[in-house]
Amino acid sequence: MTMTTATDPQIEEFLAARADERLETYKELVRIPSISALPEHAPDCRRAAEWIAADLERIGMEHVEVAETGGHPIVYADWLHAEGAPTVLVYCHYDVQPVDPLELWTSPPFEPVVVGDRILGRGVADDKGQLHLHLRATEAILATRGRLPVNLRFVFEGEEESSSVHLDAWLTAHRDRLAADFAVISDTGFFDGNIPAITIGLRGMMYAQIDVTGTEVDLHSGSYGGTVENPANALARIIAGLKDADGRILVPGFYDDVIELTEDERRRVAELPFDEDAYLARLGLPALHGEAGYSTLERRGARPTLDVNGLWSGFQGEGSKTIIPAHAHAKVSCRLVSAQDPKRIFEAFRAHVLALAPPGVRVDVRMLGGGRPSLTPTDHPATQAAARALAATFGREPVYIREGGSIPVCATFEEVLDLPVVLLGFDPPDQRAHAPNEWMDLGNYETGIRTVVRMWDEVAELGSAAFADGAAASAR
Repeated sequence: MTMTTATDPQIEEFLAARADERLETYKELVRIPSISALPEHAPDCRRAAEWIAADLERIGMEHVEVAETGGHPIVYADWLHAEGAPTVLVYCHYDVQPVDPLELWTSPPFEPVVVGDRILGRGVADDKGQLHLHLRATEAILATRGRLPVNLRFVFEGEEESSSVHLDAWLTAHRDRLAADFAVISDTGFFDGNIPAITIGLRGMMYAQIDVTGTEVDLHSGSYGGTVENPANALARIIAGLKDADGRILVPGFYDDVIELTEDERRRVAELPFDEDAYLARLGLPALHGEAGYSTLERRGARPTLDVNGLWSGFQGEGSKTIIPAHAHAKVSCRLVSAQDPKRIFEAFRAHVLALAPPGVRVDVRMLGGGRPSLTPTDHPATQAAARALAATFGREPVYIREGGSIPVCATFEEVLDLPVVLLGFDPPDQRAHAPNEWMDLGNYETGIRTVVRMWDEVAELGSAAFADGAAASAR
């Protein structure tokens, strides 16, 4: 991605003089293995939070706190001296995904390396790279101007990759402290071809586990085969009954709250510069698959899904072991759209699984996490300010997209804090987040710093009244 310089000369001079230092601190943050889902990495999550807090204090942010949550801490900081200017709440997360399978990495996941115009390592894109560029943009403004053009509040979470278990309670408890005109979430990316994009829609999530249990211990398949139900076979039949061959989800009531795309929305999706053949080639698959009657982009961002994320049962070692396994398990996620509620979807899912379960086994279905879907108006003044900032720094108008991923905090900001949300992210579209060899385009990262600087200037120029009007318009 080629950068178009669009910030003031002082900031450009400051950033140019610190390019090597900036890259090294980026690497420092990535080196901390802050894997929130693995209990043994809890000290690393705290170390990452403390690293960020120290950096915030160094650059001049105030009221910096490593806030306790009952889980991994949240890092909070603010700067609130731009009298009469809008207040923005910025969210990123510092926790990362596990690195398995380790053997597929070309370099150690927590030893970031630069290869050409890319940096490789776990978290370089999702989401430490985006968090770090916000720090560097803030540092550049404060160091050169002595003050920010807007009031900023930072909320950096440490449990996004493990269902944000404690976030909602913390946000609710600190609602008054988090007052703002709008929120910016930088945990999204660009469109295919690395085209600058603003994400206006995110799917929600329902995550569950199915546990099928037979006998207390594994049984000899010769002695007991044909006389008892096999939990693995039972689980296979349950999974087969969740979707039909056309990708339609068979859970009764699953689609009740899905709001169909309008013809105008479908037209806009169809006009996006998407190369389906290149997409397929990049995946290395013989064909694409999904719900019949919808395009690939519609299925990817605007339709709900149900997918098995993990399966385990029985003997998995070398050679053979003739058993009937005592238990079988599956993890299943549903991506949700429009008005779908994760708790309602779970209850419908659970009832369907239990109805499919054959006699002779015990079946338990547990909800492991969830989050509501989100949709942002394209005409909100904050969204338009982000679009102007992207156009000025990246040299082309951004596209508006719906993404298939889930950021539960987005809906929480809207519902609990009553904040409109702008999803302003800089990840390249094929950055391998959650997979081996995760990477970030350094051009996106560097230009992203300039975009954030430009964004705050755009927002300040509009003034607080514009956002009060925008909030009222959104409510109508």
